[in-house]
Amino acid sequence: MMTNLFSVFDPSTSMLNMSLNWISTMMVIIMLPMMFWLIPNRPTIMWSAITKTLHNEFKTLLGTNSMNGTTFMFISVFSLIMFNNFMGLFPYIFTSTSHLTFTLTLSLPLWISFMMYGWLNHTQHMFAHLVPQGTPAVLMPFMVCIETISNLIRPGTLAVRLAANMIAGHLLMTLLGNTGSHMSYSLLSILIITQIALLTLESAVSIIQSYVFAVLSTLYSSEVN
Repeated sequence: MMTNLFSVFDPSTSMLNMSLNWISTMMVIIMLPMMFWLIPNRPTIMWSAITKTLHNEFKTLLGTNSMNGTTFMFISVFSLIMFNNFMGLFPYIFTSTSHLTFTLTLSLPLWISFMMYGWLNHTQHMFAHLVPQGTPAVLMPFMVCIETISNLIRPGTLAVRLAANMIAGHLLMTLLGNTGSHMSYSLLSILIITQIALLTLESAVSIIQSYVFAVLSTLYSSEVN
């Protein structure tokens, strides 16, 4: 039962299916025609408003020392994750964000680049960041160990948080969907309403988790400047 339940996250049944599954990661960008971005319409106007809001927020988090165009990198990360989260809600479309292969590919290079930039260009600041201000001298060795461990696990927590939230929602929808064939007609309407409510919740989670990933990445970047 558990094998069948988790098989909805299996990305590969053959080499062909494996490649087609991962192509769904870029499906939104591939399928949208160029005219969609050039001609003003409701979706593009709404998306422009969202990106402008994110740009202003990320710029505030990064501070005045950030380079021009840095915010667009995090907006791109937000867009990629959100599109993949939404695509995974459609039937028979592979959810790439539920796999650590995808989430670690995003979080690990970002974290490594932040650490390399910080330690090479702001070494003194990075050492000072290991000991929070006002820490007693007795606790300083312990705080260095704690801060070092918290820095090292950051890419893992980013990746696991996103993948776990996607897996949890999809598992719940799969469990409810599998029980539909064993229920009476009177209870089937309740199940459908529950599925619609859960799908709405998962849509909100898709946006929230992509926003959390982008904001935390922005905060990690601001710490090394």
